[in-house]
Amino acid sequence: MGTENRNEHGSDIEVLDGPWHLGEQRAFGQAAACGVSAHEHESDVCAVILAGGSGTRLWPLSREQYPKQLIGLLKTESLLQQTVRHVEGLETNYPCAERMLVVCAEAQRFITAHQLREVGAAAQIVLEPARRDTAAALTAAALMLTREGRDSIMVVMPADHAVDDSTAFRRALSAATHYADQGNIATLGVVPTHAETAYGYLKIGAPLSAFGGYKLDGFVEKPGIELAQRYVSSGTHWWNSGIYVVRATTWLAAIGELQPAIFAACRQAVEGSKMDGEFCRLDPDAFAASPADSIDYAVMERIGNLRNEVATVVIPLDAGWSDVGSWDAVANALPKDEAGNGTRGQVMLERASSTFVHAEGRLVACVGTRDLVVVETADAVLVVAKDAVQHVKGLVSQLKARQCPEADAPRKVHRPWGTYESVDHGERYQVKRIVVQPGASLSLQMHHHRAEHWIVVRGTALVTRGEETFLLSENESTYIPLGVKHRLENPGKLPLELIEIQSGSYLGEDDIQRFEDHYGRA
Repeated sequence: MGTENRNEHGSDIEVLDGPWHLGEQRAFGQAAACGVSAHEHESDVCAVILAGGSGTRLWPLSREQYPKQLIGLLKTESLLQQTVRHVEGLETNYPCAERMLVVCAEAQRFITAHQLREVGAAAQIVLEPARRDTAAALTAAALMLTREGRDSIMVVMPADHAVDDSTAFRRALSAATHYADQGNIATLGVVPTHAETAYGYLKIGAPLSAFGGYKLDGFVEKPGIELAQRYVSSGTHWWNSGIYVVRATTWLAAIGELQPAIFAACRQAVEGSKMDGEFCRLDPDAFAASPADSIDYAVMERIGNLRNEVATVVIPLDAGWSDVGSWDAVANALPKDEAGNGTRGQVMLERASSTFVHAEGRLVACVGTRDLVVVETADAVLVVAKDAVQHVKGLVSQLKARQCPEADAPRKVHRPWGTYESVDHGERYQVKRIVVQPGASLSLQMHHHRAEHWIVVRGTALVTRGEETFLLSENESTYIPLGVKHRLENPGKLPLELIEIQSGSYLGEDDIQRFEDHYGRA
């Protein structure tokens, strides 16, 4: 049972490890939402990054197993890494938390952790056992904070959006924290630059006296082009960025009243969570029981139904924001030549206009093209009219229905130790390029249906083969017979690169028996 406390109204409430009773909410949301009154919590400002999306409209670059937030769509750094950069140096009345919270899918945990380390971000990574949309992800994050005795002001951001002006972005977030500190829910609204049918809109109400905010009068679904044009002309509707700033207790009071099933499932998932190295694993059965819903649908569009009023505030954001949710959005976010063309990679254009080309490896040449998007990767090429980019998601659904491997995984696959990439394959052989990061190692493993040849092309490999252990340098090779335990390690300070040639009756990735693994996969 939990520790009993008394809130300011004199009613009994309990902390996270016992039954919760959502108490009455004082004006501006200072609630006993999490078992203890808000004034009994420590306050800080904590970035909560939601990194569980799939981004199928950006296929073939974004795949189910390697979604768009992990890709350098616009710059060398990924969208996740850029999101971290945008909140660095945020100044508010409260101290910034020592660690941000990042909520991501199980399948992307290692690459997410690696990218966060690359930019020096201290983060608690929370793993979603199942995809339940943003309302459940945010609720789990808020519960984790209050469990630690913190009524944090949460700066809630998708990991897959882009911002040009980090300074203006932080300025808007800082203003939003003032409203959130008073128990309001603040969101950032983007003043539209054109009629956009791919975004939801916010209806803007009366200006507020302090910090440059406006009353939020309502949410509007993605409109048709004529209605979008009227919204832009009126000046009363802004793009919905999906970025929120709210106290943990304020959010939990709202979700607990409006969506008790989500609240209950997430509470049980957090109570049953376990640490696995640097990851927090939510209880899978409890989390899977949560209804799937977004922050907007679950709470924001129903906020007027709360027994105790919570004000919703919009802060204008003028920072070059884009959700980069489709290929035309990517094209619009990148520089263009005088004919309206944009390119990334090895591209040549002749008499082309309004053409965007993204080339990952091969030379892509376009002649006389107009209003096209062309995306080249190692295993797929997409050619789509700019006015049809929203239908790429339907194409991916077709690929999945046909069980095409290109729907889910890119040719280069990321593992906690590095990457591997299929170079060539036939009926009884497969050639891979493997890169092992410094100090990393693969699991001690065995294959039942294939043998392997390893040829080192860069760096030094420490090889375990049966009972023997030995070093391989550049241009040296070894043979791993079928059924023999083996391990590959990189003891050096540079990446280890090698070519692996597999041969046998079955070459699938599931032909692996692990005996020891540094990453908990044995």
